[in-house]
Amino acid sequence: MADRYINLFTDFGFKKIFGTEENKDLLLDFLNTLLPDKQNITDIQYLNSEQLGNTILERRAIYDLLCENDQGEKFIVELQRGEQIYFKERSIFYAARAIQDQAKKGKWDYNWQAVYTIAIMDFSFAGMGHKNVKSDVILYDQENNLQFTDKVRFIYLEMDKFNKTEEELLSNFDKWLYILKNISVLTDVPARLQKFIFEKVFKIAEILNYSPEEKVQYEESLKYYRDYENTMDLKYEKGVQKGEEIGRQKGEEIGRQKGEEIGRQKGEEIGRQKGEEIGRQKGLFLTAKNMKKEGIESSIISKITGLSIEIIEKL
Repeated sequence: MADRYINLFTDFGFKKIFGTEENKDLLLDFLNTLLPDKQNITDIQYLNSEQLGNTILERRAIYDLLCENDQGEKFIVELQRGEQIYFKERSIFYAARAIQDQAKKGKWDYNWQAVYTIAIMDFSFAGMGHKNVKSDVILYDQENNLQFTDKVRFIYLEMDKFNKTEEELLSNFDKWLYILKNISVLTDVPARLQKFIFEKVFKIAEILNYSPEEKVQYEESLKYYRDYENTMDLKYEKGVQKGEEIGRQKGEEIGRQKGEEIGRQKGEEIGRQKGEEIGRQKGLFLTAKNMKKEGIESSIISKITGLSIEIIEKL
């Protein structure tokens, strides 16, 4: 059965929902859900998502979405499908570019407007060690236990950690994450999402409403997404196989070394026991021989040493 709704982790799907002027109320609701402690964001303006460097040597920054509210505050909204080793550093670099771009020619007091980065990630940060879907990162003075500035903030959503069912959706935050992760596999609007703002998302996301050109664009975007997923799955599978092979080889080597060590220890133990036995027997022979010299009868020597009379007679 063909999908009813688009995949929001495709470039087409993400920008269809959040990146158009006629749908910016969806982005506003999403931003206000993520930043509830800020003043309610009432309007935004979409900016050019490609920022060129000031010189040919400077790396350009290409944002998925770059917006600005009426106070000049910037909102970077990024959808990251594949894991990147330095994604945190990349997001900080992009925020720094959005700050730097506010510089004014001539005399300037560095009073730049706040920059907020929202990163929707189809993976989790390695080594972070927490179970939360959302990370809210600020510049913080650890020594004095206070926020250093409120002008830079990073919100990371590790979507693979979100596993709530429809029955568990209570807040708007939960509902937005549920839509982001699951809309492409749904066949209808869930009861808990029957609210105007979410119903609009489903209406916009319904593939049957698209023109032939939009369907082609979506299919191309979906193909890119699936190809990337398949590539990552293949790399993962190869990584598992390589890990198993390395583990097998390592296990065999450890087993060989362990076997040699056990064998050496066992050999030493057997050798010690054998040596003791030989020494004991030699001692008995010497005792019997001395007793024989003293004229003691062989039968008595046999009882004392345990040696047979035949052996004693030959000494």
